[in-house]
Amino acid sequence: MTAPIRIAAAQYPIGQPESFADWQAKVAQWVADAVGHGAQLLVFPEYAAMELAAIDSATASDLHASLRAVVALGPQIDSHYADLAQRFGVTVLGGTRPHALDDGRVVNRASLYLPDGQSGHQDKIMMTRFERESWDIQGGTDLRVFRTPLGMIGISTCYDVEFPMIARTQAAAGAQLILCPSCTDSLQGYYRVRIGAQARALESQIFVVQAPTVGMAPWSPALDENYGAAGVFVPPDGDSPDDGVMAIGTEGQWAWVFADVDLARVERWRSAGSVRPFAHWPEQYRGAKADDLPVDIIALD
Repeated sequence: MTAPIRIAAAQYPIGQPESFADWQAKVAQWVADAVGHGAQLLVFPEYAAMELAAIDSATASDLHASLRAVVALGPQIDSHYADLAQRFGVTVLGGTRPHALDDGRVVNRASLYLPDGQSGHQDKIMMTRFERESWDIQGGTDLRVFRTPLGMIGISTCYDVEFPMIARTQAAAGAQLILCPSCTDSLQGYYRVRIGAQARALESQIFVVQAPTVGMAPWSPALDENYGAAGVFVPPDGDSPDDGVMAIGTEGQWAWVFADVDLARVERWRSAGSVRPFAHWPEQYRGAKADDLPVDIIALD
């Protein structure tokens, strides 16, 4: 029997740091608080790094200038999260950030940092209208699953989790746990992501963790309104809660939401569940061939 993993999902407030050091101290305190509650895997939200745009008041209110400012801070952001993961001996999904590729395209990148110094990233695949039409952020092309000492982990950022084939492909490649950092500017947006997360947990009989930004930040053209609650979702079957909600926060509050997750349950759900959607998935195509999406296994163990 495997040992449970304590997961901490952040309901993270977008603030106005006065300096990079101010932001570093805030994130370090959040990590310390989670570790103080025994967390081993910490999940920060989508675009949490965009609060760093507040450092320069001359560009903070300009959408594209704030985007460029945070892109430029990318290496320092990575370094800080990597240092915290090693210092506290935990695995951290840092808040996603805009990242410039060598060809000039900008993607929305989620990075996973391990306590031994290794890291890996997953670029968001599906862009929302805001990302496509206002920011000109591009979708990633590669799907990955991370083999870590904690287990097999996939990342489906916000809108990604509303599309079944992304998480399904990760699950078929071995993912037991999908992390879903999110950022939504309405309750409807939050529930779209949450419903997607619960659907992906049901379909693939896996754990899905959602971590949102919360609170108002009127100074930011990107993150002015943030709604949501962190949650850990499972298929409603067998030893699971009837509604498939293993843990849920209070919408809008600044908090960590914790859950103790035993990844061995994934195999039990799939082999002994009342239903077997993971195994029966191919039957829905009724003779048609499903698209074969490539996925890379990144060894971090």
